[in-house]
Amino acid sequence: MTALAGRRILGARGADGRVHVPPFEYDPVTGEPPAGLVEVGSAGTVTTWSWAGRPVDGQPLDYPFAWALIRLDGADTAMLHAVDAGTATAMRTGMRVRARWADSTVGHIRDIACFEPWPGAVAPPGPAAEPAGEPVTMVTTPVRLRYEHTTSREESAYLQRLAEGRLVGQRCPACGKVYIPPRGACPTDGVPTAEEVELPDTGIVTTFCVVNVPFPGQRVKPPYVAAAVLLDGADIPFQHLILGCEPSEVRMGMRVAAVWKPREQWGTTAENIDHFRPTGEPDAPYESYAHHL
Repeated sequence: MTALAGRRILGARGADGRVHVPPFEYDPVTGEPPAGLVEVGSAGTVTTWSWAGRPVDGQPLDYPFAWALIRLDGADTAMLHAVDAGTATAMRTGMRVRARWADSTVGHIRDIACFEPWPGAVAPPGPAAEPAGEPVTMVTTPVRLRYEHTTSREESAYLQRLAEGRLVGQRCPACGKVYIPPRGACPTDGVPTAEEVELPDTGIVTTFCVVNVPFPGQRVKPPYVAAAVLLDGADIPFQHLILGCEPSEVRMGMRVAAVWKPREQWGTTAENIDHFRPTGEPDAPYESYAHHL
């Protein structure tokens, strides 16, 4: 990253002699850190590509471009980046491209604004390389994910019941297992699960994890516990938060109860349950949930 700030591209030479760009953290052959970094060219060859006709927010260009794997001169592996080719018909496997550097470089992969077609065998001089400044030790990269999920008939009924403060699963007519959220069919027997079963909001912690690492958007300050909760009468657990006690007190077999948000905040979502808390009852014996881990 420090080299990118100086408009230079570095790769790592592996134990087998191949040069990897971007540099690897651990040699794929030996598992050892790279012995040293080597500079490669800013021009290369497209090995494969895909056209992005409708770019989305946050992508390198806001007009149609190609995503391509580019093997830079002096490298043995290809790196993924954008190619500003103008049209899809201008793209082809084997074409020569060169890096187009950003006007201002900071030590980030976006210092390469994109690649552009270049007919020559060697890229001409671009902006002059700059002396390396302070080593880059941290890179901030925004990441956004958006999911659109179409619910099945069974999921829709489950979510509608949640909006009423009810937990409803479905029972398999063959093996008798109760699944929540309902799946519409038993994964073991492959038969429809049409019978609805209303379940209480109490259950057992089967397994759990203490979360100690903070991350952006975290609504609970670490440490806290994320656990698999097996509702009474269910045969499969689902994940939720365990609050109301010290993380060190959470254990397998602990009896817990749901803490619901205020009714005016309910919607068709599992977030209607804010968290689960210990009930103070004796722990469930291991044998009672051993087959539901």
